[in-house]
Amino acid sequence: MKSFMANPATVEKKWYVVDAEGQTLGRLATEVANILRGKNKPVYTPNVDAGDYVIVVNASKVKVTGKKLDQKVYFRHSEYVGGVKETSLRDMMATKPCDVITHAVKGMLPKGSLGADLLKKLHVYAGPEHDHAAQKPEVYELKARY
Repeated sequence: MKSFMANPATVEKKWYVVDAEGQTLGRLATEVANILRGKNKPVYTPNVDAGDYVIVVNASKVKVTGKKLDQKVYFRHSEYVGGVKETSLRDMMATKPCDVITHAVKGMLPKGSLGADLLKKLHVYAGPEHDHAAQKPEVYELKARY
């Protein structure tokens, strides 16, 4: 008996729609990262892009627990001396809610070229509408957490 190793030619890709309304940010990002990597499939191979495309809608309605809205801070740097800029989660949710989910999912993907390719398959929208109706995406129900 031989072990099966997936390769890009043998992997079938699907499109899924995930509704982020009322979901906790970290748990949502974990599920989305697993779908992007292909860990929900029996043909999962760590070094192959075996995952599916994911469309996240209602990104502006995701929730967080505790005091994260005020205490969680996103940093960026302008590459100049003293050019550190910081933004709280509350401000990010008000201005760029799509970037909050993208940032959380990016941290859960592998670093390097494989992770960069996987992140290109993630499409996040702040509202309930998306531009991918032609791909006939399936609704993905997230696992119930207690």
